[in-house]
Amino acid sequence: VGSRSLILSASSTDAVVTQIPRHKITQTGKKVTLRCHQTDNYNYMYWYRQDLGSGLRLIHYSYGVGSMEKGDVSDGYNVSRTNTEDFSLILVSATTSQTSVYFCANSDSTALHSRFVSAHKG
Repeated sequence: VGSRSLILSASSTDAVVTQIPRHKITQTGKKVTLRCHQTDNYNYMYWYRQDLGSGLRLIHYSYGVGSMEKGDVSDGYNVSRTNTEDFSLILVSATTSQTSVYFCANSDSTALHSRFVSAHKG
């Protein structure tokens, strides 16, 4: 079975969030790590993917150092969060189905928490 190349593109949602590398071309079967660095020191960090013609889909998120939660499309991905500033997305063995644009984001709270608070106002 021949190997294929796949293209990964990283985009930041804000100037205080940096993704490294911004673009990555790799072969299938290779391990790939996309690093996300924030300067806000927010607890919540997220990794999303956006495929052509589709909306954002949550891969994994973290609510603090050492906490990693699965999103809607977590198969084939791992994450690492060893400090507040950095949240890495790891493609365990890259496949052509993982060709996508990847987004990292941070937040000082979750959307779920915000909805919960507004539901109890008034």
